[in-house]
Amino acid sequence: MHGQITLKLFQFAKDEIYKFSSEPFTLASGQQSQHYFNCKKITLLPERLSLLAEALKNELIPVFSKTVPQAVGGLTLGADPISYALSLAYLKDGNTVFPLVVRKEAKGHGTLRQIEGEAEQVDEVIVLDDVITTAGSTIKAVHAFRSAGIRVKNAVCIVDREEGGKEALEKEEISLYSLFVKSDFI
Repeated sequence: MHGQITLKLFQFAKDEIYKFSSEPFTLASGQQSQHYFNCKKITLLPERLSLLAEALKNELIPVFSKTVPQAVGGLTLGADPISYALSLAYLKDGNTVFPLVVRKEAKGHGTLRQIEGEAEQVDEVIVLDDVITTAGSTIKAVHAFRSAGIRVKNAVCIVDREEGGKEALEKEEISLYSLFVKSDFI
């Protein structure tokens, strides 16, 4: 655990987002697991989302970066509320951090863009996700950012399920930092 805000979030997470079932859940990766983390109970509730943004900004991101990031973002839907809240948390301190949204597929009309936001103004982004299992969604966002000429060196998530995602990101030369890991809950 990192700090007071993270500890407060952990207590909530233990009580509300973590579920164990003898009947396995099907995860976004397609894998089956008896352990489920519903991080939407954090990212889609304003008070909890604000707390999450403060924990990331003040307690987790400073672990690996001494500077304010240029941008944060990832694959839509998991990363979207986190990137918006984090961007607003930095703005309260007078810092502009651009939220970037990676579409699952490039638009088939208009600008045909896969990345929305001020990507042209960004050299580097911290890639975000709510839960990482195999890191498939996160890596899809990484590839989109890199195709747009944006560097990615670090990834941040709420929960690392400890099921290969960290190692998959390391193969992409990305370090993963999480507020929590699955073993924290077991």
